[in-house]
Amino acid sequence: MATKSRNLSIVKRGLMSFETIMWVFTRLSALGMYALIIFGLIGALIMGARNNMNFADVMRWGFMPNVTHVQNTDLPDTDPWASPLWKLTASALLIIAVGHGVHGLVVIADDYITTEKGRGIVRIISGVMILSMIGIGLYLIWTS
Repeated sequence: MATKSRNLSIVKRGLMSFETIMWVFTRLSALGMYALIIFGLIGALIMGARNNMNFADVMRWGFMPNVTHVQNTDLPDTDPWASPLWKLTASALLIIAVGHGVHGLVVIADDYITTEKGRGIVRIISGVMILSMIGIGLYLIWTS
């Protein structure tokens, strides 16, 4: 005989628990990454059409809109690519992608680490990773 699954009410389930908030963050950050990539691709197609860029350069720009990606091409002028709009776009994509990816690693690690102390250590290491990767990435984006 099959057992009936147990249903918990929203109050008992914890509507605003940390796990629920991180579940929502994971879904929204994925949508945010898609939106920023589409924005970067549209901008790269528009700006690339004006400057006669090849497809590889357009794709490289679309997935990380940073002026250093177009400096090595044969474009006559890279000033339009160094605008604050593209630096903010690249910064947003970096922050969202790092947060999304490291949170995914923490979720996977939680499946395999059974002790609370081990999970705490993984979360501390993950926090350090997030801060260092975002710090280094933002430094590179805004100083290049």
